[in-house]
Amino acid sequence: MANHRLRALFWWRKLTKRDWAIAFVGFTVIVFIYTLFFDYRTDQASSLDLSDNDVVDLTLLHNAEERGAFCLDGSSPGYHLKKGFGSGSSNWLLHIEGGGWCNTIESCLFRKTTALGSSNSMQRQVRFSGILSSDPSQNADFFNWNKVKIRYCDGASLAGHPESELKNGTRLFFRGQLIWEALMDELLSLGMSNAKQALLSGCSAGGLATLIHCDDFRHLMPKQATVKCLADASFFLEEQDVLGKRTMESFYHDVFHLQGVAKSLHKDCLSRVEPSKCLFPQEFVKSIRTPLFIVNPAYDFWQIRNILVPDASDPHNKWQQCKLNIYSCNPDQIEILQGFRNSLLKAMSEFQQIEDRGMFINSCFIHCQTWAAETWHSPSSPRINSMTIAQSVGDWYFNRNAVKLTDCPYPCNPSCYNMDFTRG
Repeated sequence: MANHRLRALFWWRKLTKRDWAIAFVGFTVIVFIYTLFFDYRTDQASSLDLSDNDVVDLTLLHNAEERGAFCLDGSSPGYHLKKGFGSGSSNWLLHIEGGGWCNTIESCLFRKTTALGSSNSMQRQVRFSGILSSDPSQNADFFNWNKVKIRYCDGASLAGHPESELKNGTRLFFRGQLIWEALMDELLSLGMSNAKQALLSGCSAGGLATLIHCDDFRHLMPKQATVKCLADASFFLEEQDVLGKRTMESFYHDVFHLQGVAKSLHKDCLSRVEPSKCLFPQEFVKSIRTPLFIVNPAYDFWQIRNILVPDASDPHNKWQQCKLNIYSCNPDQIEILQGFRNSLLKAMSEFQQIEDRGMFINSCFIHCQTWAAETWHSPSSPRINSMTIAQSVGDWYFNRNAVKLTDCPYPCNPSCYNMDFTRG
């Protein structure tokens, strides 16, 4: 079973509680681990026999120092570019990797020692799969496009500003917005300025970056080009946790003020609600003018662990097994999870009424689904109405069909990948 292959690489579960406390700070933990897992997994022999042609070198931003566009530690940001060919040579697909955020000086100082804060720690080669694959059987609509994986190293969804940097000797660079601008200029110089079709995508915190910068991306492309955006597992909910606390709201408040992200957010949202709430997609997604597709699991394990049931709101570990494996949830917990799903659907109700929007909301216990072949498009991929995520995104992008798919509630969909963190 493919789900067994996915579980087998979760070596990090063997860390002790003390190791966790030392190594990971705040909300970065789960997405950081999830990112490491997929980087490791795609660098090994794939179950789908990916070609070596999909191994792509890291390129560091050439004018980073001149532009002041630095990762948290002051190193140059990077990306992986695979040139398109044939009919896709004038089309561009960008994918921003995820990896949580840092909301305190302490968590950012730790983060800058990792690949999520320093290009010095980044792998020099990564294997493209899923939405980035060059295999037409895995990625029929985008296989021959120019494809770019943007590495995420600023800790604020490419939205931080240097004005918020501390002047007390702490060497942390909050340059997310400058990274975005410098990367776009470099890619434009490499041929993206002549794009006929373009898709900006991202997962988790990278998906939030996609939402934040979607309209700017449209503005940078040729007027005659078809330009759209895709956000995967990034519709983070503005919800209370199981104890009635607004844990995620407090967390985003800290990220917002620490890295000074206001200048990157939608002005109409900033004038309408408490500004830090404008990091929640439900507050600003209706203001995005560019056609947009949302992929999101209704039982996103990251959101369940960090928004609905953060550790501080489960002092007696009543949710521990449920958070590791949805099959271990008791009926009362399932009822709460169904309520969380309902909150997602309610938050997206206005979104789905907009004509050029698309959505694929399945009932799986997983997080990102576009970057791996197993969940993007394979014989065993999750489906809604017999459609994989890849087929759904393709139909929407090329206007073959309107795609607004919402799955039935758990446990109705046998095609789901439901992550099980309890088994080796």
